[in-house]
Amino acid sequence: MNGCRILIVEDDPVIAGAMEAHLQSWGHHVTCVRDFQNVLAEFAAAGPQLVLLDVSLPFFNGYHWCAELRKVSQVPILFISSAGDNMNQIMAMNMGGDDFLPKPFDLAVLSAKVQALLRRAYDFGAPARLLNCGGAVLNVSDGTLTAGEKRLDLTGNELKILQMLLENRGRIVSRDSLMTRLWESDAFVDENTLTVNVTRLRKKLEAVGLENLIRTKKGAGYLVEG
Repeated sequence: MNGCRILIVEDDPVIAGAMEAHLQSWGHHVTCVRDFQNVLAEFAAAGPQLVLLDVSLPFFNGYHWCAELRKVSQVPILFISSAGDNMNQIMAMNMGGDDFLPKPFDLAVLSAKVQALLRRAYDFGAPARLLNCGGAVLNVSDGTLTAGEKRLDLTGNELKILQMLLENRGRIVSRDSLMTRLWESDAFVDENTLTVNVTRLRKKLEAVGLENLIRTKKGAGYLVEG
């Protein structure tokens, strides 16, 4: 399966660069994490179909990030580690990893494992679509918002509003544009309906610590700052 989005979480730039170049030569779209304190945000921004995850990382180890990723996604995760003993491999699988590749490894073995994982995973359907939401993660596929240990279910209208604002992050979205988006599924949407839905959405966001994520621009619309 070629042309897939892959996220590499590896703090050794030489190893990360070698994996990136090799996988790109297979036609994949590869992103390497730069901010190891905010791996989840970079994951949401990249929207990968496969994650290559080192165990030993700055700030938090790969097991921590695997557990965090599993809260929001079932994307296949291939652990990569110089600690290739049985205990580490068992830990990786128990934390939600799909496979384990000990360092040092041949790049041909890496690409073979990547291809096998992608074939297995995507016989069963498309990956979840995720958007970074102020440190939380919006799963567009199932209408949930995950912030740390908290998970919210959004209504259809709340999801459409938040998705549109996040997709236009840093730009004002007019009330008319939002009402047109809601109109796609509702028989009738007026100004009051939009206001009520935005108010409810704000209360849900506040409950998970995302106060003031959605800003009102009087006479213009709403904005999520970049």
